[in-house]
Amino acid sequence: MDTTTATQPELPVTILRPAKGWSAINLGDLWRYRELVYFLSWRDVKVRYKQAALGVAWAVIQPLVTVLVFTFIFGNKANLPVPGPIGYYPLLTMSGLLPWQLFAGALTRSSNSLVHNSNLLTKVYFPRLILPFSSVMAGLVDFGVSFVILLGMMLYYGKWPTWTILWLIPLTLLTVLASLAVGLWLSALNVNYRDVQQAMPFLVTTWMYASPVAYAGDLITGRFSQIVYALNPMAGIIQGYRWALFGGDPPGMLFLISLGVVALLFVTGLYYFKRMERTFADMV
Repeated sequence: MDTTTATQPELPVTILRPAKGWSAINLGDLWRYRELVYFLSWRDVKVRYKQAALGVAWAVIQPLVTVLVFTFIFGNKANLPVPGPIGYYPLLTMSGLLPWQLFAGALTRSSNSLVHNSNLLTKVYFPRLILPFSSVMAGLVDFGVSFVILLGMMLYYGKWPTWTILWLIPLTLLTVLASLAVGLWLSALNVNYRDVQQAMPFLVTTWMYASPVAYAGDLITGRFSQIVYALNPMAGIIQGYRWALFGGDPPGMLFLISLGVVALLFVTGLYYFKRMERTFADMV
């Protein structure tokens, strides 16, 4: 009788060890776990509109109502000036709301991503960076709807886009990166200090009025005011959106400063997030 037994294939063994310093930052995990990123992003979209009577229509109602309110208050009553290439105040506001809503929504979701997914953090291993990243990506659905509305408004007012509209692709990526950069800081802080969650509505509202959403950036005068204004990364991004859509003078130095601020926030936020990652499961 043959007593030879079949050789069982050896299963791969993964050993998890805490990394230190910059070696802990491994962005390749986002690609290796890309299916999980897709699943979590799509889950956030479905949860947002689940059991909502108007569904995705909210992505149309919110920007349109905001444009109407801003137009009545700042366009008609305050009579704020509108740059010549844009021509109409509703276009000025809508072109500012397009990147701002993407940034604000992604920032809010990413800052709460670790706390809202505490059940996952304490039960299974996966790169924690996926949670804020997937929360940011989910906002692109609303962005696409708002972009179609803006194109319709441009055609209504007779403003035809030129070749510069192609710059919206890198500008949109920069907006996503800006929200992720700040979201990395706030999501890690929110695990230890739940004050972050309470302060988010105030932070987003204050940041919006500090950004050229309802007004043109040319209204900021004075050397000191312009320096402080340039440190707001959304200032250069919104100015870049308006230039890409309507032409005129490019944002120039303002955009370069915004790019530098986003890069600094992203690198430092990524390092701080990875440094605090080992305590998330215990503190959340």
